[in-house]
Amino acid sequence: MSNVAPNDPAAARGISRRAQSDIFRAGISGDRPAVPVDIDALDAEAEAALSKEAYADIAGGAGSEATVAANRREFERWQVWPRPLRDVSSRDLSVEFLGRTRPTPLLLAPLGVMELVHPEADLAVARAAASAGVPYTVSNQASFPVERIAQSAPGAPRLFQLYWSASDELNASLLGRAEAAGCEAIVVTLDTHLLGWRTRDLDLAYLPFTRGMGIAQYTSDPVFQALVRERAGAASADQAARTTDSAVRVTPRTIAAGVSIARKGAGLTGSRSLRENLRSPLPRAAVETFLDVFSTPTLTWDDLARAREWTSLPIILKGIVHPDDAERAADAGVDGVWVSNHGGRQIDRSVPTLAVLPEIAERVGGRMPVVFDSGVRSGVDAAIALALGADVVALGRSYAYGLGIAGERGVREVIRNVLAELDITLGLAGLTSIGELDRDALRAV
Repeated sequence: MSNVAPNDPAAARGISRRAQSDIFRAGISGDRPAVPVDIDALDAEAEAALSKEAYADIAGGAGSEATVAANRREFERWQVWPRPLRDVSSRDLSVEFLGRTRPTPLLLAPLGVMELVHPEADLAVARAAASAGVPYTVSNQASFPVERIAQSAPGAPRLFQLYWSASDELNASLLGRAEAAGCEAIVVTLDTHLLGWRTRDLDLAYLPFTRGMGIAQYTSDPVFQALVRERAGAASADQAARTTDSAVRVTPRTIAAGVSIARKGAGLTGSRSLRENLRSPLPRAAVETFLDVFSTPTLTWDDLARAREWTSLPIILKGIVHPDDAERAADAGVDGVWVSNHGGRQIDRSVPTLAVLPEIAERVGGRMPVVFDSGVRSGVDAAIALALGADVVALGRSYAYGLGIAGERGVREVIRNVLAELDITLGLAGLTSIGELDRDALRAV
């Protein structure tokens, strides 16, 4: 993750000392971190660096964004007990997750449409995660196909997120590809069967998928490609009427959207010529097909069994907030639960995840791994979540901000900063391993 100077004593003292040593040594020459270490400054610099549409897509939440705020307030209800006069000279951040020992308890959550933030998008994120040994959850809405992402970081740990589509054949194809690309588990995201009421995006009248962005997993998939060709070839009168009725007004923005769709459709047309792709009906049909099949509100517990037919990989259910749902997941034999309210992006005034984490961990902890996200911004946040029952903690918006500010290096530094603060928090709490973090390390406010 960093270039530690030879014979630097800090190299043997954990990631926190290494990070501090790197930063302060560079500071002698006048160099500063590529991204702000302060989490509020990180957010502010990302807002300044990104387009209005990109920042809204990442930072925004549902409705009045009360859930985003509630996720954060829950962390403020807990304080870490400092415990000095204990030997914490050696600290171990490793955990067991999905049958393997991981160097840290951190994951990167799936974030879609990262091309809004940086042209290398998921490729840069995958490389940064690999450099830290942190598993990366590849988004179903990635800007590059899962195979290309795997190639960018060979041998690195990765998971694959599935948005359960209306086409079972497509779901099966996506999971088969993920398994072939070396993903270790499938993360079925359950809470987006209806798109949340995201006010920032609505005010900007901007949905990146309508520009052909964030659908690379689909346009690279043979099943989806067949659906697109079928749609493009079915020029029925009824379809023509709907197209006429819903025709958009032609403006410079309309033209820009058309160009974006054409460029993203090269995988369907087999041509790199923008002119040919603009003339082809396939790129436009791909967007329309995606909007039709993206998710299904009919998904129920009984349907989940089909995922076992599509993959041999472990299955984790993401979007679990109610303890009863966590217990039902355990009884159904899935391999893990991911406690998440989608970072506050789906339901306004949703239950904050940290508030229910202890009960969920009490119900299913030990039977299956408990992954946690929503509201995590720092190493202290990660320590609190781990102490309250999470086995691993997933980071989301912060790494996207790092990507937008400084690309791959920005993501690396965000990961480093979170892990360094977690390491420091562990030691100052008088603990030497993640397994020692429990409720006794915290004081409720």
